[in-house]
Amino acid sequence: MSTTERDLRWWAAANYLTVAQIYLRDNPLLRDELTAGHIKPRLLGHWGTSPGLSMIYTVLNRLIRETGQDCLYVTGPGHGGPALVANAYLEGTYSEIYPEVSRDLAGLTRLVRRFSTPGGIPSHVSVQTPGSVHEGGELGYALAHATGAAFDHRDLLVACVIGDGEAETGPLAASWKAPSFLDPRRDGTVLPILHLNGYKISGPTVFGRASDEDLTGFLRAQGWDPVVVSGDDPAAVYADLHARMTEAQARIADLRAGTATRWPAIVLRTPKGWTGPATVDGVPVTGTHRSHQVPLSGVRENPEHLALLAEWLRSYRPDELFDADGALVADVAALAPQGDKRMSATPYADGGRLLRPLPLPPLDKYAVQVHGPGSVEHGNTAPIGELLRDVYAATTTEDGGGTFRLFCPDETASNRLQAVFEETDRCLRAEVLPTDEHLSPHGRVMEVLSEHLCEGWLEGYLLTGRHGLFATYEAFAMVSASMLIQHAKWLQHAATLPWRSSVASLNVLLTSTCWRNDHNGFSHQGPGLIDTAIPLSPDVVRVWLPPDANTALSITRHCLESRDHVNLIVVDKQPHTQFLTLEEAERHCAAGASVWDWAGTEDGDQPDVVLAAAGDVPTQEVLAAAKLLREYVPYLRVRVVNVVDLMGLLPPADHPHGFPDARFAELFTEDADVVFAFHGYPRAVHQLLHGRVNPGRFHVRGFSEQGTTTTPFDMVVLNRMSRYHLVLEALRRARRAPERGAELAAHCRAMLDRHEAYVREHFEDMPEIRDWQWA
Repeated sequence: MSTTERDLRWWAAANYLTVAQIYLRDNPLLRDELTAGHIKPRLLGHWGTSPGLSMIYTVLNRLIRETGQDCLYVTGPGHGGPALVANAYLEGTYSEIYPEVSRDLAGLTRLVRRFSTPGGIPSHVSVQTPGSVHEGGELGYALAHATGAAFDHRDLLVACVIGDGEAETGPLAASWKAPSFLDPRRDGTVLPILHLNGYKISGPTVFGRASDEDLTGFLRAQGWDPVVVSGDDPAAVYADLHARMTEAQARIADLRAGTATRWPAIVLRTPKGWTGPATVDGVPVTGTHRSHQVPLSGVRENPEHLALLAEWLRSYRPDELFDADGALVADVAALAPQGDKRMSATPYADGGRLLRPLPLPPLDKYAVQVHGPGSVEHGNTAPIGELLRDVYAATTTEDGGGTFRLFCPDETASNRLQAVFEETDRCLRAEVLPTDEHLSPHGRVMEVLSEHLCEGWLEGYLLTGRHGLFATYEAFAMVSASMLIQHAKWLQHAATLPWRSSVASLNVLLTSTCWRNDHNGFSHQGPGLIDTAIPLSPDVVRVWLPPDANTALSITRHCLESRDHVNLIVVDKQPHTQFLTLEEAERHCAAGASVWDWAGTEDGDQPDVVLAAAGDVPTQEVLAAAKLLREYVPYLRVRVVNVVDLMGLLPPADHPHGFPDARFAELFTEDADVVFAFHGYPRAVHQLLHGRVNPGRFHVRGFSEQGTTTTPFDMVVLNRMSRYHLVLEALRRARRAPERGAELAAHCRAMLDRHEAYVREHFEDMPEIRDWQWA
């Protein structure tokens, strides 16, 4: 028997188990005559892409056996979940991780029964699937994840299958630019395999109808060196695909030696639903959209469909693939690579096994020197850039790689993180011009004008055992919000799997925020990612709103050290008044929220009203409001609270960071009204406070979708979160009416009127606003 014939038996076994998972609840090897009672009541899963996925898996296994190559398999068509589960089972990894799914008839029965059933596993290449770092259910991210996985993993081959439906998505279209960012000196290899079977769920695909000439021309223009493999004869396709993969490895060696310039890529054309029923009820199925999901949908009710299913399953000769006990026969089982070389067992797919602690220097070096609240102005993100610069220095390896990267859509310097360029450059494998700044093919700051790529690269980088941070303009983080949601879902389920190791957290720094994007305009003003994140798993999501530079430093270090979380750090890049020393900031961040006694006037008594803030601009407006109240109505007892850990507002039963009731009362009292200035949409705070006693006493001001190209103070006025609005609200809500309250209210209204006239005449804020200081 030739190598091809032997390997195609593996392919047949994988195809058989794929069909069995979709259809069967019992009788997994057809040892009995197939009956309707053996069929699941709900037929879920996707057949159409699965045979191609298993063919690629089979060829990659041979490549691994022949070369010892470490290989990670990323499947863009995530609906091919049963194929990847089948291959992991054939390799033995599945039974090692899930011993109840043993390598015998009883285990096979459990395998088919758990697929897409209650209490079982999802239909995608989900977190429960050994070897997976990419769920694939939401299309578009495969090549971005694969590229992130390859960064700084020089010895790794990431085989990335891209479905032709997925290839129509925006994120995937951007992802083809990976050759401009992969450095052969230090990075692994991304081998894209554009798998064309011609159809989406109900119609043809664009690339499926394109000519080979147009496809290869497109890929060459993106920097790849593509070849085409096509056909419907399994032996011929297998032999050609193996030859092309072997050639690809040779070209990769040439790239590393500097004698080639383009990364290999493969276009694979095979029929959709390959080896499935050719026709059903007289209608073509194989090679059409009808094979996308369940080609035979009426097998429980239609005897002809049931007979077709039995014929289809037996076409793979399961009696020759599994022995009397239901175990895979020895000569087929021997085709699996050994140990961690199995793609379902590779440590690259369980990145926590490779993760090493990030060396973080003490923060004193970067701290802003604050000699009393309001004594200095400083940019809130600049010290973070200095910290990240030294993290780069501490993690860079001899070959120019490392274990940390910053991802940012062309905004590193704009977001005041440019200190990193003292240690490394922007990465781009292109000609460097004399006018370029901090640009090198070996740079390790990843700038590309695509939030999708930045987010996807970082996710792939983290899930394969490294650390990183994604910094972006706040409003445009919404471009990749869905990716963040999917990553949070992955982490949520990974936490329930003992065999999945902890990975570094996904850290997103949101800066150029809605309040200080006054120079750009309404399109750049939107804090919606907070609202997107807070409903997600409380065991995963954290939202941080540091009020100044030292708290931002403390939070950043905490997030870089954390595991298995999604951290949003929301802080503006512009110069701001600074309030806390580093020591004070550390205590404040550890507490999550604090009463700022130095800002209030309660003097040991219960306050008449509480002013609270979450966010840097809201903090400044609350302090300015507190100062006005102190000047005009000093006998009014005012408490000032600053919240840095937004999730602390939730009841403790709803989030592990939720403040206990007693702690919540210590901060906000049990009955005083609270005027709350919030960085984002007010509804987010109201949502978090649900379940607290008397949440109606919280009166939240925040971003209310009012904005334009205007002055910084006009932004808070437009959204009714200015110091004057906060004072007016506090006067309305205080337990007692102060004697000079009417005078102060009149002052606030007059100042708002004066502001409106002043900014329209002078195009800048009033001097008392521009020059305001706490001290």
